[in-house]
Amino acid sequence: MEAKWIAITAVAPVVWGANYVVTRELLPADAPVWGSALRALPAGLVLIAIARTLPRGAWWWRSAVLGNLNVGAFFLLVYVAAQLLPSSVAASVMALSPLTMAGFAWLLVAERPTGRVLAGAVAGIVGVFLLVGGASGRISAAGVTASAAALLLSSAGAVLARRWSDGTPLLAVTAWQLLVGGTVLTIAAGLVEGAPPALDAPALAGFVFTSLVATAIAYLCWFGGLARLRAATVGVVGLLNPVTGVLLGAAVLGERLTVAQVGGIALVLVGILATTRARPSAGRRLSPGRQHGQVALGVAAVPPLLGEDRAQAA
Repeated sequence: MEAKWIAITAVAPVVWGANYVVTRELLPADAPVWGSALRALPAGLVLIAIARTLPRGAWWWRSAVLGNLNVGAFFLLVYVAAQLLPSSVAASVMALSPLTMAGFAWLLVAERPTGRVLAGAVAGIVGVFLLVGGASGRISAAGVTASAAALLLSSAGAVLARRWSDGTPLLAVTAWQLLVGGTVLTIAAGLVEGAPPALDAPALAGFVFTSLVATAIAYLCWFGGLARLRAATVGVVGLLNPVTGVLLGAAVLGERLTVAQVGGIALVLVGILATTRARPSAGRRLSPGRQHGQVALGVAAVPPLLGEDRAQAA
């Protein structure tokens, strides 16, 4: 069962790695706020139409917090980074997520990282340094800063989403976050950038991919994994993001891979395999009285899958 959810979760970082190339090549570079809004809001509207439910109780303010961390600020920072950095570097900075997610998980849900998780994370991070250090050309400091800020915000938001998991359907929670973040971004775009940019056919195709595939589908996979796997494990699976970004940058954009970068990719893969191979105790659950704040947070009362969400929402 754990291997299944690792595979499902891996869909998200793979398409996110591809999204750097799409953003850099197809989307308007001079309208980052509108670009972020057009990624978030359509995806949120699609998912809320399927979920057919609105937040209740604490989920009103929780959705506002998560929507701004995981969607609003994160999408804008990632968009800026994708325009300022080579796709391989922009994706690679986000691979520091094993340490940041493990750190936030320790602080917020008392989930202590295991030795194997730390070893895998260190191998992956060394690989990322090789990927970034081996990149040809000058690296934008502003782009790296945007990526680092996006990393911190999304790691905190991901662990909070795990902490607040209470059986609320995954589809609904994801839709609420996208709607909140997309609405905030749309208002900000109108105030800061004025009218939406004119879009040609390639840009429209790019927004279809980035909104429906790299957002709606990817977020369902990502939060599904967070509900069922250790946060640190999900963070290391996220290392597939830089690997995808580097390979597509080389194949599509002609970004050259140095020997150091090839070695970095190998170390990233070693980190993923070392951290995510199945453990005999992976399926063990805590008693209901110990679910909150413990290692298996969310496992005993996980949100249902997409198909089950539809049935419950109806």
